[in-house]
Amino acid sequence: MSTLSSARPHRTPFATETTFIGRSLIHTLRTPDALIMAIALPVILMIMFTFVFGGAIDRSGDYVNYVVPGIILLCAGFGAASVATDVANDMTTGVIDRFRSMPIRASAVITGHVVASLLRNLVATVIVIGVALAVGFRPSATPLAWLGMLALVALYILAITYLFAGIGLAASSPEAAGGYGFILMFLPYLSSAFVPVDTMPEWLQGVSAHQPLTPIIETIRALLMGSPVGDSAGIAVLWCLGILAIAVVVTTLLFLRRSGRR
Repeated sequence: MSTLSSARPHRTPFATETTFIGRSLIHTLRTPDALIMAIALPVILMIMFTFVFGGAIDRSGDYVNYVVPGIILLCAGFGAASVATDVANDMTTGVIDRFRSMPIRASAVITGHVVASLLRNLVATVIVIGVALAVGFRPSATPLAWLGMLALVALYILAITYLFAGIGLAASSPEAAGGYGFILMFLPYLSSAFVPVDTMPEWLQGVSAHQPLTPIIETIRALLMGSPVGDSAGIAVLWCLGILAIAVVVTTLLFLRRSGRR
């Protein structure tokens, strides 16, 4: 018995999660289209808003400094949206049936998708900020403010990725998951991402001011431009944590139901 026991490979506490994270990252490297589009679309929008619409919105030429925080969240949203399709694809191709017969934690499959998405999106965020600097973005953030901004962006990415994972589990097909996820892509346009809230019609100002993305964007903007953060930081963190908590619970329950685990 001792010989058999010593022959068993030693497994680290998070070996299963690490395996599924690696699986998702390998899938990204083999099919990089989603990552490329998640970077290209926000960059195209940033260039379009800066050079095509920016002069009409802000004739001072500083519009790029205003729009970049919104573009950062837009980039995160585009990148996280692919998780809905990936999860739905896993649930419909039969691969989960194979995983179900293995002694693994049910959450590991979703954790792999979520953490891999977080890493991909942080890389995409850095690239988008680099392009923004090339087209005239001039932040005045301190190193501590940069760290705070990246921490908030990472928390937002984590929350929205779990939300998209839940959409992928609830959808009947990868195509449906992509369609449902696309609806969330409109939220940045109803926030302060591109124009100040007080320039919107009165009936829309209440929606824009009290939706999750506005305080997150305002906090990122304040951190990057060296202006007072005010109450927006606390509200932004609460929104992210609330969305994350609800999304984790719902996603876990949906996965248990779809995978046949109890």
